[in-house]
Amino acid sequence: ITVVTWNVGTAVPPSDVTSLLHLNTGETNDVDMIAIGLQEVNSKINKRLKDALFTDQWSELFMDVLSPFHFILVSTVRMQGVILMVFAKYYHLPFLQDIQTDCTRTGLGGYWGNKGGVSVRLSIFGHMVCFLNCHLPAHLEKAEQRKEDFATILHMQQFEGPVASGILDHDLVFWFGDLNFRIESLDICFVKYAIDSNVLSQLWEKDQLNIAKSTWPVLRGFQEGPLNFPPTFKFDVGTNKYDSSAKKRKPAWTDRILWKIKPPSKGWGAGGHRPSQGVLSVSQLCYCSHMEYTISDHKPVAAIFAVQFASKVDKPQVEIYVADEWSRPEQAVVRYKMAVGFHRSSWDWIGLYRVGFRHPKDYVSYVWARSDDGVSGLQVMFSEEALPKGNGEYILGYYSNTSSSIAGVTEPFQISLPRSEEGSSSTDSSGSSSEEDDSTLVLLAPKSRSPSPGKMKRHRSRSPSLAKFQGLILRPSSRDRGTSRSPSPQSRCSLPRNIPTIHLPQEELGHHGVKGKELGQAAESLEGSSFHQTVQEQGGLRRVSADSPLARADPRNLGLLPALRLEMLDQALGQRRESADQGYYPCWKMSPTSPPGCGTSPKEGRNP
Repeated sequence: ITVVTWNVGTAVPPSDVTSLLHLNTGETNDVDMIAIGLQEVNSKINKRLKDALFTDQWSELFMDVLSPFHFILVSTVRMQGVILMVFAKYYHLPFLQDIQTDCTRTGLGGYWGNKGGVSVRLSIFGHMVCFLNCHLPAHLEKAEQRKEDFATILHMQQFEGPVASGILDHDLVFWFGDLNFRIESLDICFVKYAIDSNVLSQLWEKDQLNIAKSTWPVLRGFQEGPLNFPPTFKFDVGTNKYDSSAKKRKPAWTDRILWKIKPPSKGWGAGGHRPSQGVLSVSQLCYCSHMEYTISDHKPVAAIFAVQFASKVDKPQVEIYVADEWSRPEQAVVRYKMAVGFHRSSWDWIGLYRVGFRHPKDYVSYVWARSDDGVSGLQVMFSEEALPKGNGEYILGYYSNTSSSIAGVTEPFQISLPRSEEGSSSTDSSGSSSEEDDSTLVLLAPKSRSPSPGKMKRHRSRSPSLAKFQGLILRPSSRDRGTSRSPSPQSRCSLPRNIPTIHLPQEELGHHGVKGKELGQAAESLEGSSFHQTVQEQGGLRRVSADSPLARADPRNLGLLPALRLEMLDQALGQRRESADQGYYPCWKMSPTSPPGCGTSPKEGRNP
């Protein structure tokens, strides 16, 4: 099991994390699971809104990097900037059950999630294991507060089920994160001298966490490997130099990885369940920091553990049988058998995955599992339309809705079906030809993560619908008028040229103005087929050219581009106010703070 902790300091993910995950060494072949804990992930409101709709950048990065090594995202949990992800090799998925997550806020007295802990607990081959990622209070003098917050997290986090309801009830607990423990008593000059001289042992006895492990009852039983790497905080961003700012914070081992083995108990446990038999042993094979990553003021820390269980549950809850190759659609038959006592649901399904899939819902296609009364001899068949065309290796997995996990998988098998050339061209051409401008709202939708029976007929927009603000003109910002990063067709074509001309009444426009409501109704009533339109209001007609800002206020003429600048009409017309006073352009008062001299008298001016 590999455990990684990193306070990323709101930075953008780096392009390469292979060395952090030890993917460039021979150790990767022996690693079965990887737990990654992050702190201070960018959680500003705009990022949180985007991450709530789509997977965050960090999770996407780790899934992309780990999927070629057959690691699948088993579970993830996020609390503002604190994220925990647990990955495992795909063939271990049927033996990872009872997966639950929890989070505890400790910031601002428990109301804010910038500090606290998130956890993922699961049964691994029949043994209860919990991963706990924490971000505790900072600063040297807050040691007691860190103890209280950790005790609160242990007390608040409770899981369902009779076995291992609390964190310390698990057979094995991994506790890691930005624990923020500092080095006491020693001044910064001596600390830096010890680091430069590589005599780190002189700093260990003054480390607050080392002191607390022997004095705090809440930390009794937690173990940690030797700190043979330099303190991981605080660095100048982009360098390997310790803090050179005016604050000059003292270096410290803030980022730590610890573990605790539950002491063996005698007799029967809670709920009538016998505790784990035998002795559980944990050996730490590696404990190091990674100085090559400089995007944050913290250095990431990784540890590799060898966990020896006394027993192992090696029979999956669902066994799936399939042919070695599907070369014809009628061969796509799946037979499966459920173990006695397996809690199946009518919402269970069997997914077809491409080798290298990223998470349990990253399927190519699926079929609903039958819920017959019998537990043996069940079979389902994939339709020809649901099968992927071409050659490739695939895996079948039985997804249990009750446990929210995969209860059975197959070995990789081959699918060799002729490619269908029909429909691809029509699919590519459809969507590019649209009579309405709302095609600019259609962006690339993410892959569905829930097994809906059919494909969505229309992609959901990734951008919220634009409100029809009266008196606003939307233009692309000057720096983004060049290359567009939007995949919408509108970004690759110019705006329509047949903008309709708007006729406005000339009488008393310079004195009374046009009501905003009537202006909005007039803009919405324009028909695209007619080149000239009129708006009548108690008098004559005024012709406004199609190039005027007022004509561009038609919502149908607004191009949805990656970056927009909003302007009030009175600002857009500000350069023409002098000519408006002479009668060339109509002018109206848009807000109580509009500058004087815009064609309205104090007695006659009206605000929309």
